[in-house]
Amino acid sequence: MKNYICATCGTIYEIAEKPPNICSICEDERQYVGLDGQKWTILEELNKNYKNIFEDKEPGVISIKTLPDFAIGQRAFLVKSKQGNILWDCVTLINEETINKIKKLGGLIAIAISHPHYYSAMTQWSAAFGNIPLYIHKDDSQWVMCGSENINFWKGENYQLNDELTMIRCGGHFEGASVLHWKSSVDGKGVIFSGDTIQVVPDRKHVSFMYSYPNIIPLNKQKIQKIIRAVEPFEFDRIYGAFQQREILKDAKNAVLKSAGRYIKAIE
Repeated sequence: MKNYICATCGTIYEIAEKPPNICSICEDERQYVGLDGQKWTILEELNKNYKNIFEDKEPGVISIKTLPDFAIGQRAFLVKSKQGNILWDCVTLINEETINKIKKLGGLIAIAISHPHYYSAMTQWSAAFGNIPLYIHKDDSQWVMCGSENINFWKGENYQLNDELTMIRCGGHFEGASVLHWKSSVDGKGVIFSGDTIQVVPDRKHVSFMYSYPNIIPLNKQKIQKIIRAVEPFEFDRIYGAFQQREILKDAKNAVLKSAGRYIKAIE
């Protein structure tokens, strides 16, 4: 009996005697099945060839990235708030080295996830830190492949994790796709952790928005406008995206607004 992991998207499934026939995440049109067909692995195999790397991004922000790249290749973020550390998004690899490193940083009090592509091993991470609560939007509940009593399905447009951290439902990429706003950054200017709901592009001056990134399916004008309406009330100077070096470190809110205008003009 094992928790099988999709090698293409990194999603962990309920414990079973054999792997599922398909990965529902990858069969969806926003993802894909690899050229060699559906492949599965387990955590024990991952630990033989991969490790998690921690990188300080700014005071109170630490990225966690699995190397070499596994599955989609996203990074997670440990965000330090006065009420305790929050993990934003997740990576599949979880091991004693990672757990001990995070405990030295003060542990975790909760995990918040942007959208289903980064659910990865969220339930295993929750259990590893004492069954801490997991927060994902209810509109994406159908994509949970490994359930847990620790999952909290929140509703509506915003969910305040604590006095400093707020989840903002943007939609677009998924119905419940969300970003995380941190108002208590060291300079007080605010930070958005965007996953790829708002995707920082390689020039690091703009962002973009897609229904599917690998299959290049764009969003329409109404979806883009909804994303902008969701984040506009919040002040932020920096954005940290899902992938390494995908971050805008100055005037990020203006970059998002300008990029939305550019995108809408292009699709019209």
